[in-house]
Amino acid sequence: MSNRQPKVPFVNLSLQHQPIQSQIAEAIRKIIQEGDFILGKALAEFETAFAAASGVKYGVGVACGTDAIALGLQACGINPGDEIIIPANTFIATAIAVLQAKAIPILVDCDPETALIDLTAAETAVTSKTKAIIPVHLYGQMVSPRQLLDFAKRHDLIIFEDAAQAHLAHREGYRAGSIGKAAAFSFYPSKNLGSFGDGGMLITNDAQLAEKMRTLRNYGAPSKYLHTEIGTNSRLDNLQAAVLNVKLPYLEKWNRDRTDAAQHYDTLLEPLKHKGIVPIANHSSSGHIYHLYVIKITEESSIDRNTLQEKLGQHGIQTGIHYPLPCHLQPAYQNLGNRGDFPRAETLCQQILSLPMYPGLSNTHIEQVVRAIVLSLNC
Repeated sequence: MSNRQPKVPFVNLSLQHQPIQSQIAEAIRKIIQEGDFILGKALAEFETAFAAASGVKYGVGVACGTDAIALGLQACGINPGDEIIIPANTFIATAIAVLQAKAIPILVDCDPETALIDLTAAETAVTSKTKAIIPVHLYGQMVSPRQLLDFAKRHDLIIFEDAAQAHLAHREGYRAGSIGKAAAFSFYPSKNLGSFGDGGMLITNDAQLAEKMRTLRNYGAPSKYLHTEIGTNSRLDNLQAAVLNVKLPYLEKWNRDRTDAAQHYDTLLEPLKHKGIVPIANHSSSGHIYHLYVIKITEESSIDRNTLQEKLGQHGIQTGIHYPLPCHLQPAYQNLGNRGDFPRAETLCQQILSLPMYPGLSNTHIEQVVRAIVLSLNC
């Protein structure tokens, strides 16, 4: 890809921010004027509002999504040596957070159609040491709540949702974050609800868990200079909370924009399935909020994924890969498994390509992307 401005960027945040720029500026100005920077009013308002929007009672803002998982597991009573089931096909932060909680991540393979965790494969991963499962609601689509609840009940496990890519996603009558004991969200800038830096939140219906989480994020102190837990410093600051408070009322519309864009992609890409261009399956209907729009370039394709990505770049189309290596093939985490242990995740990582997706993505741009794919296949 050259240094020229792309014809179709992978993400364009300015389309979100420009119409509400004055509201954001006023919210930031108010925080500065009041000097209310840490654990203040804006944070409390956002915690309440985001938890309610997600269908739960309590929210606890932290510095990032990884901390939301790690501290959340600690608050849930996960102990050193406990085993936690996670998908092999996830961002490495899921595994890192489990390790930070001094637990043991146990990887399982994914469903090749949805790229979500395969709960049938997870059955064989349960041992006497298994205490929880972390379903990752990947790309904006939730793991089936009914199947999750049945799985957890059979094995007496905690469900702790990694909902970093699933803000207000829904499926089978549940919002993301409302299925299990607790859930973690990220507000990284490119997320469906993004801050102007790092940020995260744990949400839950358990009042005691929420209170313990507030203690853990603030040096393990329920009150100033009284430290009852071995905690850390991980607080979502008020400036970020103020920005998120402005953006939250627009989130449903932004999610609908993404869903509309995905439907247009689906329609245009349908004739290319027999040529090996296959979108990741949507089993959630309108509940999929398309943090990412991901296609597979299968063996039926005339070119491989890397070649297609290169050719799209030559056409001015930015793309991404989420993710190019499963967790167990990362150099630092080879103790989590060996090559061949999770064949579907390993195959997917060679096939998947994320196309441009963001609120305000025009049909014209989507048509440019698909036209470039067709031209690339016919070269």
